[in-house]
Amino acid sequence: MNTFEKRLQALNNHYESLVTKPNQPVDLGNGIYERYENPVLTAQHAPITWRYDLNPATNPYLMERFGINATFNAGAIKWKDKYILAVRVEGIDRKSFFAIAESPNGIDNFRFWEFPINMPETDVPDGNVYDMRLVAHEDGWIYGLFCTERKDPDAKIGDESSAVAQAGMARTKDLINWERLPDLKTPSPQQRNVVLHPEFVNGKYAFYTRPQDGFIEAGTGGGIGFGYADTMEDAFVEKEYIVDEKHYHTVYEVKNGQGPAPIKTSLGWLHLAHGVRNTAAGLRYVLYVFMTDLNDLTKVIYKPAGYFIAPEGIERVGDVSNVIFANGWILDDDGQVFIYYASSDTRIHVATSTLDKLLDYVVNSPTDGFRSATSVENIYEIIKKNKSYAQSQQFAETL
Repeated sequence: MNTFEKRLQALNNHYESLVTKPNQPVDLGNGIYERYENPVLTAQHAPITWRYDLNPATNPYLMERFGINATFNAGAIKWKDKYILAVRVEGIDRKSFFAIAESPNGIDNFRFWEFPINMPETDVPDGNVYDMRLVAHEDGWIYGLFCTERKDPDAKIGDESSAVAQAGMARTKDLINWERLPDLKTPSPQQRNVVLHPEFVNGKYAFYTRPQDGFIEAGTGGGIGFGYADTMEDAFVEKEYIVDEKHYHTVYEVKNGQGPAPIKTSLGWLHLAHGVRNTAAGLRYVLYVFMTDLNDLTKVIYKPAGYFIAPEGIERVGDVSNVIFANGWILDDDGQVFIYYASSDTRIHVATSTLDKLLDYVVNSPTDGFRSATSVENIYEIIKKNKSYAQSQQFAETL
């Protein structure tokens, strides 16, 4: 066996060991969800056939020809009994693209399909695409909504960072062949984190938007918006209604955005969103949960205070540190919920819960009173309930 063959064998062995490594839940936790020991996808999960020319005549040293920097911010769907992620894959050239990875159990053994998604472009080519939300709509299509980023045509000479973000849209029946649709049109100058509601609302398509004035800054954009369009072929949202707004001194004070499409429950629509606040170390991204009314989708009926998931340990370290972001979750037929979240724009993790647990959490957790005093009141209330319960148990034991 020559040097090329030995290196190829070592690469294959390392890859198989990584992909097939069992994933175990972390001990204890908060009772709401379980975290797991290992990320479900990293840059090293990208297939060897993407990264290496395996012909010894053209790559005698078996060098990596196309480097992968990160795998993160994945849309998710259960499809043909497989747990499917539409992953944002970023090359070392900084360009992102989409690729499908599947797992038999949703927790480990994720493998990318042979080829990345060959996403068609519009008449104005995408500079970069990322953060796809997958939605199986009741019209029969699977839609992918994502951010399409293009250089700002009004940028000053020498400014190579100003960009315009809009909501790109595509649809498919097999997750392989995609039909690109025109970008969503809204009243807002820029859009990110746009999500399609999975059902028709009064015969219309419904969208969760994130209106913002600039590429980075939300500006006068007020939070998570909501609007309607008559068609997906040339979708236009005439008016955006703010469903969940930013608020001073919260985990969503700078900006917030819808994560994946909401889950329909008996009590209402369950939402997973991200919130951003500023710190001395920069922006901090976390996830939070809220619920809207089954019939009035703009009415928030439950919203626990604070964050649902925040970065812990190694999750805080990466290309953009102190960030948790999610745009995909899966509700299984048995009520188990798989939450796919990325940490620090670098890797993808899974947290698991159940629909019953999430409903208990969103309905019965204290809301935010927006003052230090109300936080203390919430703690007092829990302590009083515990004392009352303990006294009732002591009384019962004397009977």
